[in-house]
Amino acid sequence: MSTAQAGRPAPGGAPRRTGANLTLGLLAVVAVSYVLQQTLVVPALPSLQRDLGTTNTWATWVFTGFLLTSAISTPLLGKLGDTYGKKRLLVIAMVIFAAATVLCALSTSIAMLIVARALQGAGGAIFPLSFGIIRDELPPERVGVGLGLLSATFGVGGGAGLVLSGVILEHLSWQWLFWIGAVPVTLALLLVVPLIPESPIRTPARLDIPGAVTLSGALGALLVALSEGESWGWLSPAVLGLFAGAVALTVAWIAIELRVAEPMVDIGMMRAPAVLWTNVGAFLAGFAMFGTFLLVPNFVQMPNGLPPEAAALVHYGFGASVIVAGLYLLPSSLVMLLVGPAGGLAERRLGARRVCTTGLAVLAVGAVMLALLHASGWQIVVAMTLVGAGVGLAYAMLAKLIVDAVSPEVTGVAMGMNTVMRTIGGVVGGQVGAAVLSAVTIDGTPIPSEGAFTAVFLVSGAVALLATVGVWRVPRPARVRVIPASAPGA
Repeated sequence: MSTAQAGRPAPGGAPRRTGANLTLGLLAVVAVSYVLQQTLVVPALPSLQRDLGTTNTWATWVFTGFLLTSAISTPLLGKLGDTYGKKRLLVIAMVIFAAATVLCALSTSIAMLIVARALQGAGGAIFPLSFGIIRDELPPERVGVGLGLLSATFGVGGGAGLVLSGVILEHLSWQWLFWIGAVPVTLALLLVVPLIPESPIRTPARLDIPGAVTLSGALGALLVALSEGESWGWLSPAVLGLFAGAVALTVAWIAIELRVAEPMVDIGMMRAPAVLWTNVGAFLAGFAMFGTFLLVPNFVQMPNGLPPEAAALVHYGFGASVIVAGLYLLPSSLVMLLVGPAGGLAERRLGARRVCTTGLAVLAVGAVMLALLHASGWQIVVAMTLVGAGVGLAYAMLAKLIVDAVSPEVTGVAMGMNTVMRTIGGVVGGQVGAAVLSAVTIDGTPIPSEGAFTAVFLVSGAVALLATVGVWRVPRPARVRVIPASAPGA
């Protein structure tokens, strides 16, 4: 019997349960649709800047705005899902995401596109809500595999987005990135409404408006500082002010959550070792993944696109096109799709903590291999395949560690915060990479040196190893107690 079937009946009687395979398949389509939109625009930013007649800073906000609203809306909608129903909030998130994707395609100015992308980011709640539905709907013995498949979509969609973007931009205008992206989420929405049942598990609560506003401000300030630090200057008054504001608002948010009768996020739950160290692992894993995924396309394209006199100074890279650069990531994306569910099967015998640390160790090996061996294309492919296998295992088990640590009533908000930590880690990893590439250049030029790429890959490997240490501090299963919503701490 599934968790949902064992729970309190939903109002109006228990709905007919949908098969586990169909539920999982639909949720995977929804998740991939979202992640594709996260990365599809990255290769298109120069085209957007040219066609919309804007600056590089404003074009970057097409990506930054998406991340901002994703980080802010994910825990909020996750909490509302725990309170009012995960399917209901999933449908709302999908409707917003689908409508915003169409609005992106119709955009005629950079301001309109940034607003549409910000609305798209609200779809980030798709992940914690889907994780909660999997926990509620799948039999206990299949939850690990289901979480593994859904977690694999983070990497699969991210890598596929970079590949697909190159193909689309080679033959069509940038608007088609969004027209094509709107198709799968719209079709999935039409199927989710009648086929996915509503979870009977609820956590009656009032919305914590002060906590929501304060957390939104803290996350917004942090992500703007991280995303714009490279262009504004890391020591500029604006960036330092944003970092200071993020710290102050975080302190204020914690104070509010400790005092309010029905907090948006139970601080006791968040500081329990099983949740705390899983979130630390998520942050570090996101850093290590984006520190490799975002740099490899740049590396393999060098010195393509440079003037002849500048290209003569570059003695690394393969001069790949945008499409070929994306194809270097394809094997890693495919292997994620395989190892995610496989990790769920292995978890039954080895435990989520052991499988997760194994994945992080494999990720570290792949990153170090990128740093030491990158003279041939096959070396890049092998290293990125290791990175993909490591990310697939780690992401799947991070979700399982959270699900095992908290009660079903707070799965949405707990997974939402874990997703936020992974997002912030990815932004930090990407920005550290960009900063190093800008700082370590070939003498007399703004072109990144080979040593810059090597340094970032080594840092990503070291961060992945740190993540293994963090996750290993998660208590063993026999010592983990399920943390209810009212947990005072651990």
